[in-house]
Amino acid sequence: MFKGLARLRAEHWLMAIPATCLLAFIVLLASCMSLKPPDNTADLCKIFDEKRSWYRHALSAEKKWQVPLPVMMAVIYRESSFVHNARPARSKILWVIPWKRPSTAYGYSQALDETWSDYVKQTGNRNASRTNFRDSVNFVGWYLDSAAHQTNLKRWDAKNLYITYYAGVSAYKSGSWREYPRLEYVANEVEQIASNYENQLRECKKGPGRNYY
Repeated sequence: MFKGLARLRAEHWLMAIPATCLLAFIVLLASCMSLKPPDNTADLCKIFDEKRSWYRHALSAEKKWQVPLPVMMAVIYRESSFVHNARPARSKILWVIPWKRPSTAYGYSQALDETWSDYVKQTGNRNASRTNFRDSVNFVGWYLDSAAHQTNLKRWDAKNLYITYYAGVSAYKSGSWREYPRLEYVANEVEQIASNYENQLRECKKGPGRNYY
């Protein structure tokens, strides 16, 4: 009797292994899919169609920091193309050997270690992660709100707010940001992206079945 019971338990355990592996695979696949960048990053409606929770998180950041949602999304688009673990490319020795990265920028927002640490301290969000979209869009809102206060910039001024985001508030005030090659060109791009996103969001709110707006 005991031998038969032991054999049944062993058979049940063996049968459970494939199911456990399958469940783990499904969880892993779902996790990878949730971290995958949107298929069409140029269209804000399609971004939010694909990433439903992102709209709620971005809207929450907009309400908290009073920075327009399209401006925050345009900054993230330009910084990381919505890649959750984006980092600057490593420099190379003799054009071949990988070397150090030029900065500690990381995640959706490309926040530097020091700036992220300031954000965590000021907001008290000790569990915040740069690879989490909710935390990242909140960080962008926090930074642009602070920059707007310090420079008297309008919160919809995507071009100049992006310059403060990239070069820093001090560099913006002193004008030393002009020493960065192509920064003004890139800032103009961010302004255009924010404008496109704003127009798209206005139209896609009218579409059928978008009850998450």
